[in-house]
Amino acid sequence: MKIRTKICGITRPEDALAAAEAGADAVGLVFYSKSKRAVMAAQAKEIAAVLPPFVSVVALFVNEQSDVIREILHQVPIDVIQFHGDEDDDFCRQFDRPYLKAVRVQSAADIQTACAKFPNARALLFDAYHPTEYGGTGQSFDWTMLPEDLGKPWILAGGLTPENVADAVKTSGAAAVDVSGGVESSAGIKDKKKIAAFVAAAKVV
Repeated sequence: MKIRTKICGITRPEDALAAAEAGADAVGLVFYSKSKRAVMAAQAKEIAAVLPPFVSVVALFVNEQSDVIREILHQVPIDVIQFHGDEDDDFCRQFDRPYLKAVRVQSAADIQTACAKFPNARALLFDAYHPTEYGGTGQSFDWTMLPEDLGKPWILAGGLTPENVADAVKTSGAAAVDVSGGVESSAGIKDKKKIAAFVAAAKVV
């Protein structure tokens, strides 16, 4: 089975192009002002405009106001929304887009609970827990906590790099992976060679 890949925290059009050229399936744009990888709507439009067909644009929000989300969706061609905060299913499903819900994993119970709490999520994204940060920490969690059959599509994130992604997929059974800091030269600035290496490593599993 083909492993799907998303390069998140894109801040420059050239990095989006590098992701597409490497064969990534999606790019992530972070609309969270406290993030080192945050983008504004005008910047996001420029990034989305350079992407070829069939590369999905994912917008990431953290506890954002619904009217702000709607305005960004009006300005930027977003395919999927990724919620990384404390949003519930009713909030997430109101925007007429498929949505992903990020879950900061501390225990196996967190995984099962999320499946019940977000029945309308297109997929769940499992990331490492951090007490004050919502993703992009470079930390990983115990991949063996993920069950063989969750009964719902899911994505692996947290601490992934070109060096460990193949092992992460084999250990966890992930069908999709999400990376941000693991393919950067500095926060928000992607490394073209690292992106290519990551996608290649993920797809040979």
